[in-house]
Amino acid sequence: MQGVGHLYVHLPFCSHRCGYCDFVTVVGRHGQHLRYVDALLTELELGRHVLAEPLETLFLGGGTPTFTERAALERLLRTLPPADELTVEANPETVTSDLARMLREAGVNRVSLGVQTFQPRLLDVLDRVAGPDDVRHAFYHLRDAGFDNITLDLIYGIPGQSSADLEADIDEALELGPEHLSCYELEAKPGTRFTHAHGGELIRQAELMEGYFEAVVERLTAAGYRWYETANFCRSGAGAGGRDLRSRHNLAYWLGRDYLGIGIGAVSTVGGRRWRNSPRLPAYLEALAGGRAPDRELELLDADTRGRERVMLGLRLDEPFALNGEERLLDAAALARLADLGLVERHEDELSLTRRGRLLGGGVTAELLA
Repeated sequence: MQGVGHLYVHLPFCSHRCGYCDFVTVVGRHGQHLRYVDALLTELELGRHVLAEPLETLFLGGGTPTFTERAALERLLRTLPPADELTVEANPETVTSDLARMLREAGVNRVSLGVQTFQPRLLDVLDRVAGPDDVRHAFYHLRDAGFDNITLDLIYGIPGQSSADLEADIDEALELGPEHLSCYELEAKPGTRFTHAHGGELIRQAELMEGYFEAVVERLTAAGYRWYETANFCRSGAGAGGRDLRSRHNLAYWLGRDYLGIGIGAVSTVGGRRWRNSPRLPAYLEALAGGRAPDRELELLDADTRGRERVMLGLRLDEPFALNGEERLLDAAALARLADLGLVERHEDELSLTRRGRLLGGGVTAELLA
């Protein structure tokens, strides 16, 4: 088997838990950060035999990776294998000029900044700590440290948000001029305190999502960003300076590549097998302190499952999807109907959604695979 070129590292620590968040996170635990990094590096050694050298991409996600204690984060970054693209997620309030310099000196060449919104009252709704000025300061600290590949994450559909609020968020983001923008619908997990607090307003916002999405696409493409994936945009043409500024790590997921994930709750897909690490921090630390792999849930992926995933993810991209035999999974009648409606185009062994089809997104793909 060819070596896996993509590694995800989960750093779960946060200063607090945002109400809408359903990621695997742990609040505080400063005394355990270095021990957790030691466990990560042990898990990496246990799985290193499947990895390519050098890696194509390495992604540190969370949680809030930049909330991790400085000594622990620096040890991790300086011990991980080299990668062509090394991304670290960061919350704005954690980014100082000193941290930005450390990240750059440790080989990080891409930072994903969790902005969510620039509107103070909406930040309060989301339980976010950073204000608009924190975002700007973090962005310029990263620029001063030499980062020329920064992505901003925005959310829309926030309780209390209006179309004008979203337009203002886009204005603020474009004024900073990042290389990449990710714009996501708010997804509040049912049964959380967030949905209990904002249930009725979340229903109202759900009715506005289509309009928000169209506004995001229209504004960012008009500003010269390439809409290369359903929720992701990057500078292109002259604005990109000849560089391909798509997230190479996320592209690996969307193109159905194998990847290894380490850390609590991390998922791996390697050679037709998918496993998810236990989200329990004490059990994870105990297992790896003893040199054992953490508890995992294992799923064997048959050819049809992998094929359906390839179609669902591949059609999120702006490039034609090479079917490579996956047409057996498509509903021929649905394909013909969607083509007549101007939502899908088929050229020999390639399939793509039209612009209108991409705006409808997952619904079109679901029909194709029904």
